[in-house]
Amino acid sequence: MKKRILFLLTTILTLNCYSQISFEKGYYINNANQKINCLIKNIDWKNNPTEFEYKLSENSESKKTTIKTIKEFGIDNISKYVRSTVNIDRSSKNINNLSNDKNPIFKEEELFLKVLVEGKANLYQYVDNNLKRYFYNKKNSNIEQLIFKSYKVTENNFGRNNRFRQQLFVDLKCPNFKKSKIGNVEYKKNSLVRFFTEYSKCHNNELINFEPEQKRDLFNLTIRPRINSSSLTIQNSVSNSRNTEFENKRGFGFGLEAEFILPFNKNKWAIAIEPTFQSFTSEKTTNVNNVSGGELIANVDYSSIEIPVSLRHYFFLNNNSKIFINASYIFDLSSNSTIEFSRNDGSNLNSLDIKTRQNLGFGVGYKQNDKYSLEVRYQTDREVLSEYSFWSSEYKTLSIIFGYSLF
Repeated sequence: MKKRILFLLTTILTLNCYSQISFEKGYYINNANQKINCLIKNIDWKNNPTEFEYKLSENSESKKTTIKTIKEFGIDNISKYVRSTVNIDRSSKNINNLSNDKNPIFKEEELFLKVLVEGKANLYQYVDNNLKRYFYNKKNSNIEQLIFKSYKVTENNFGRNNRFRQQLFVDLKCPNFKKSKIGNVEYKKNSLVRFFTEYSKCHNNELINFEPEQKRDLFNLTIRPRINSSSLTIQNSVSNSRNTEFENKRGFGFGLEAEFILPFNKNKWAIAIEPTFQSFTSEKTTNVNNVSGGELIANVDYSSIEIPVSLRHYFFLNNNSKIFINASYIFDLSSNSTIEFSRNDGSNLNSLDIKTRQNLGFGVGYKQNDKYSLEVRYQTDREVLSEYSFWSSEYKTLSIIFGYSLF
């Protein structure tokens, strides 16, 4: 079974190499100030890029170029990046790494800055993992960072340098702007985009907003019934006669999945949490010599709420269909579940309480019209007798999961 799952994952990843290539109309300007129309591979960069891939025509070979040779590039009606040598403060906002200096520590760097608003004043963004910095300029002036910095005042007190508001107040004046308006601007993309947009409109200046408000489907709630094929093997290191292998049983489960689409890389990544009810009941009779009646009857009655926390990646086939793979870390909450041993006359020998540990899951699926889905999920071995020193177990499950998204 593991080999089959590995084969499926390999097949999907191979398909990804083909389906992920998406070149869109754009341009670049080289160091000789030549503007070249081309097709640019749009990967919806989370971090500001230092290079990009392009093709001169639909059928030509793709090429890669870097910040050293490109002054500007853009994807039509989607995004624009400009190269600039700027002073940037990379001070950490992590509480454990805050400095005692409220002033920014600048370092000169050559960066591709993402244009957010282009008008009477321009707004730019730079992202590098958890670091976010915003820059601005007016007309042909130099691009400067809007200054914001968290710093340590005492061991348990922290301050914020909000100098960016003073920069906005001094450099971006408008008769309609009250002082309170500047005070309400936050060092966040949406707040700054709104302010720069209003500034250009105040001066009746044409503007281009590269960050229009878009209604993105960033949350999905899906009901997910399933067919499970499960088996359980238990072993006792002291008495081999208690070793029992419960055969595969088919059962049903039901889950409710909350999926959160991550807003970068063209909505290809998601995190999902899926509380799921599952159960497994089985009986196994074994002939033994050390039990009265010569038979040992083992009964398992196991039900639980599984909570898989999954990282999911989508591979878009077209506008209406996509394939996905996910890896899950599964928490399991069992209740009143036991494995009981008895003689053939029905008298009880002993009982084991089921207490489980976490395990992993791997799935491959298909989704149509963001509404209907089908997934095959394999779970690694789960220990269900975690509280017993001389017992070990392997609970295995393969599921076929059907999905219907409510929204």
